[in-house]
Amino acid sequence: MLRLDQIKVVQGDFEIRANLAFGAQITALLGPSGAGKSTILNVIAGFSDPVSGAIFWQDRDISHARPAARPVGIVFQDNNLFPHLSIQENLALALTRGRPDAAQRKQISGALERVGLSGFERRKPAEMSGGQQSRAALARVLLQARPLMLLDEPFAALGPALKKRMLDLVAELCRETGMHAIMVSHDPADALRIADEAVVVAEGTVTMPVAVARLMDNPPAALQRYLGD
Repeated sequence: MLRLDQIKVVQGDFEIRANLAFGAQITALLGPSGAGKSTILNVIAGFSDPVSGAIFWQDRDISHARPAARPVGIVFQDNNLFPHLSIQENLALALTRGRPDAAQRKQISGALERVGLSGFERRKPAEMSGGQQSRAALARVLLQARPLMLLDEPFAALGPALKKRMLDLVAELCRETGMHAIMVSHDPADALRIADEAVVVAEGTVTMPVAVARLMDNPPAALQRYLGD
């Protein structure tokens, strides 16, 4: 589905290379802080440009496509909701730059219902918990209807039980819609819970995807050092 062909990213003294293909429905990017996991997502989304290499989606080169023209929806760590807009207005930005019409408002309500936020249309982000804001961000990705969802640790600040529920919701949405997902995580338990495959981002490289259970049974040296005993 998605291929990073001889990608090289340089940011000051930092350098990372990636040459791999993502085919599983849910792939986890694992590794220590600062290793380049978010950088890889930014390259896929078009927010950062590699100095060399190419990005292919279904064999189509999207290396120079604008972020809005790429087949991706993104859930950021801070959920990226505008505080002065209602949830309906925030989600409407996925559909229109003007005021949503009746059909679009119905779409928004349907997406909110799917993530367990029925009746939240008029609330502002500050009136919602962290978990509710994460659900609203997922609803926005549903409305975008892109085939690939990128998750940059949006549930890292949530408590363990709520984080598990949010991860399960991501897995459910992928199964229902056929979306693929690539998620950044520091926690191998996240990958074990919902990912089909995982890659390790460490020491300037990205490994090839491996089945999560197999990776945990025989982690590469970089992952072993990160996990410790």
